[in-house]
Amino acid sequence: MSAGNFFLSKSQYIKGLQCLKHLYLYKYRPDLKDLSVSEEAVLQSGTDVGVLAQQLFPNGITIPFDDISFDEQMAQTLKAMDEGSPAVYEATFLNNGLFTRVDILSRERDGWAINEVKASTEVKDAHYNDIAFQFYVLRSMGLPVTKANIVHVNNQYERIGDLDLSRLFAIKEITEDVKTMQADVEKNIDLMRELREDAVPVIDIGEQCSDPYECSFAGHCWQHIPDPSVFSIRGRGVDAFGFYRKGVLKLEDVPLDELPESAQLQVTAYLKKREYIDRDGISEFLETLSYPIAYLDFETFMTAVPPYDYMRPYEQVPFQYSLHIQRNKTSEIEHYKFLAEPGVDPRQSLIEKLLAEIPEGACVMAYNMAFEKRVLNRLSEMFPALEKKIVQITENMVDLMTPFRSRAYYSWEMMGSYSIKAVLPVLAPALSYDTLEIGDGGTAMEAYWKMCESQDQEEINNIRKSLLEYCHLDTLAMVKILDKLRMLVA
Repeated sequence: MSAGNFFLSKSQYIKGLQCLKHLYLYKYRPDLKDLSVSEEAVLQSGTDVGVLAQQLFPNGITIPFDDISFDEQMAQTLKAMDEGSPAVYEATFLNNGLFTRVDILSRERDGWAINEVKASTEVKDAHYNDIAFQFYVLRSMGLPVTKANIVHVNNQYERIGDLDLSRLFAIKEITEDVKTMQADVEKNIDLMRELREDAVPVIDIGEQCSDPYECSFAGHCWQHIPDPSVFSIRGRGVDAFGFYRKGVLKLEDVPLDELPESAQLQVTAYLKKREYIDRDGISEFLETLSYPIAYLDFETFMTAVPPYDYMRPYEQVPFQYSLHIQRNKTSEIEHYKFLAEPGVDPRQSLIEKLLAEIPEGACVMAYNMAFEKRVLNRLSEMFPALEKKIVQITENMVDLMTPFRSRAYYSWEMMGSYSIKAVLPVLAPALSYDTLEIGDGGTAMEAYWKMCESQDQEEINNIRKSLLEYCHLDTLAMVKILDKLRMLVA
């Protein structure tokens, strides 16, 4: 690449810092990239927060970036600055092949401040690199940039009434840190200028593949890794890259004495295609249960900007539950459900309906009950009149994950996981998430938001149907798994 056609944007610079091969593939082999739906949702969330943060710096001018050239965008930016605008949103600069957009460029007494808006709730190390590049580009143009700020979400803010943007956002100045980084920025840019289309950087996989961001070229770079491999081993204390760098890839080549006990069990079980059953451990768990049993699962949403009163940024708000109830050993299983109407605060109607449906004194079963307890505890804070009943539920909760986490039951097919999606195909193969339109909590949350935004009644009805099917399976799965555990010790 000649100096004349060199181009490096802020996002490309961040990619290059993480891994030069990532930047190379992004520039020359974009066909190898894949961007998941969830990543798109994260990008949209960041955009929405950025637009809202502009109100912290009012009366600014927004620079459009659709259907106009970079040169025209920069011309409009410089014009807004020259004409006295107190702030420029999406301020655009291109200099010597270096391109950046500043979320909010605000006028200071002695120059300009770069305000980088992040949807995260804290300032992260990677954010410094982001704003340091912007600082470098603007300073290289001779612009008087005197301040660098990170604007991020304050997760301690609780909405009551209209949004209070001064409390929703926090601003951290990092000017001095950014100034000390400028020499390194220049060195990094020079290194990235050396990339050539005919010379793929020789960089092996490593921790940089997911730190600080998941690489969207992992499928390409990891294609030589077998499945399963040392990277399939779950649990703490497993140095997968350490094994990889020693040439150990396959599970059969892993030295068992270098693994923690739980990982040894995973590898041994897989190689021998075995299941392990601790009948005493399973029986001990079953003895903690009593009738009636209520199987409970919540689906929640979270968002950076709380849409309802008494809600915090990224708070997990329940919009749906499924509830299977067995009142005694021989009774039929009953099913109850709740799914909020689009665009309506679901919390009060949800908890009131749930409390009316769960039998008094019921043994309430969840899978990974810490999640359900968090949701219920927050609801008890919001509705103190219901606190006593909610506390009774949480005090009677039992975690169906317990016998799997303790390895009272383990099968090689679970591949080191004790999640319900790993356990269900083994103990109840007739049930499957694979045939559902919605197969996990993240997709359920995205579907709920889509339902709230849709004006198409047919689409809304289809999403409701899919959400109900998914959440129903979560609690039905618990029923079937518990049945199987009982059979194992019968």
